[in-house]
Amino acid sequence: MRRAGIRAVLTGGACAHLYSGGVYQSLDADFVLTAPCSPEGLDRALASVGFTRARGRYVRRGVPFFVEFPRGPLGIGEDFRIRPVWRNRGSGRALVLSATDACRDRLAAFFHWNDRQSLAAAVAIAARNRVAFGKVREWSRNEGHLKGYTMFIAELRRARETSRSKTHGPRRKGVSRRPS
Repeated sequence: MRRAGIRAVLTGGACAHLYSGGVYQSLDADFVLTAPCSPEGLDRALASVGFTRARGRYVRRGVPFFVEFPRGPLGIGEDFRIRPVWRNRGSGRALVLSATDACRDRLAAFFHWNDRQSLAAAVAIAARNRVAFGKVREWSRNEGHLKGYTMFIAELRRARETSRSKTHGPRRKGVSRRPS
């Protein structure tokens, strides 16, 4: 798309997949267009890499995911001041949500639809990446979901504790963890 002059940002589950280290699986790649583009322009750009339009999504034989272009503007809940980042992967480069915004995107699904899988994805993203927790907390408050944010932090603490105990074993009072 970039070669065709189309400016789009990867969002949603595919972005969560990138930041969660594959913990979260998605069957689609959602791109939000950040500049006008005709359907014919999209068709040509995606055809150049083997995708064809079928019922509003782009598919390619032998590729297990499809590509969609949800209606913009780019936003997470009521926040439309999103600043995408460039991400390199293999030989490709794409504009994607930041780790903080990918986390907020998954939390939005949890907050609004009680989607526990999205909560788990937000936890996986936060556990593996630098996330601006103050921004996430403030956004959660503005969205009216401070309680959901508290649940997210509790799940993140549990996940970190579980990860620590798998690595170091259970902590026992009075037992040194220094190598011998």
